Amino acid sequence: MGQYVATIGFFDGVHSGHRYLIQQVMAQAQSRGLQSMVVTFPVHPRRVLQADYQPRLLTTKDEKLELLRQTGIDRLVWLDFDRQMAAMTAREFMQMLRDEYAVRVLVIGYDHRFGHGRTESFEDYVAYGRQLGMETVRANELQGGISSTVARRALLAGDVQLAHHTLGYRYFLQGCVVHGFQNGTRMGFPTANLQLDAEKLVPMNGAYSVSVTIEGETDPHQGMLNIGHRPTLDNGNARSIEVHIFDWHGDLYGQQLRVELDDFLRPERKFQSVADLRSQLEADRAECLRRSFLIPHS
Repeated sequence: MGQYVATIGFFDGVHSGHRYLIQQVMAQAQSRGLQSMVVTFPVHPRRVLQADYQPRLLTTKDEKLELLRQTGIDRLVWLDFDRQMAAMTAREFMQMLRDEYAVRVLVIGYDHRFGHGRTESFEDYVAYGRQLGMETVRANELQGGISSTVARRALLAGDVQLAHHTLGYRYFLQGCVVHGFQNGTRMGFPTANLQLDAEKLVPMNGAYSVSVTIEGETDPHQGMLNIGHRPTLDNGNARSIEVHIFDWHGDLYGQQLRVELDDFLRPERKFQSVADLRSQLEADRAECLRRSFLIPHS
């Protein structure tokens, strides 16, 4: 069995700071002739410790898996965090990593704490490592205030560009197309109503310019997304996530869509009439098309 340089964390969003940390793990592994490893969790640890905790995650488990795979890490370990694991001391946790996963070097994020109580300092981790025959390395910090919290706050405020800068990619919503109210079709703007994972963070209510990839296709389509309660149409309090794809016609029910946010257009508002709403949708579409010439796509 190979031996590993590893790091541990929840890695919600797999943002720029996370990838910078993982790059350091891979560099340490290469320099030592070892393999690289990321240790993470399928469920947020706070869900185990607080039954009523409802996370708003930047990435679902499957989305996080795909983003972590893209880093080129050699091995990904999912730990089922439970109360028994939560009760482990930092030293016990490090010993488990050594004994069960052959971790020989542990790279710790500059602000990361682990173990019951999370009271130990980096120097404590170093001391435990010496006792266990494991080297402990502190990672360098990526400057610029990069964190999952910053990305979440940006999205909830409609600041798409700050979210993109923090994540290092366009924030995306992935889900299955389900039946909606059909209001968009009647106004000439047929929409696909997306059903998301319950824990996925939904950005601020409003209209967005987006890029949409349909399941089974590789090239994205331009479109616009509306998130909100449809106040003009009196459809109740249910929040909907509806995307209108430009220059595309067909049945999408049951298919998976990936919707990447390009930019925020405007907040949700109630219009005086359906005709006023239709006029605004026309203006939104024109603005999306205008901005598409201004937004660089990777």
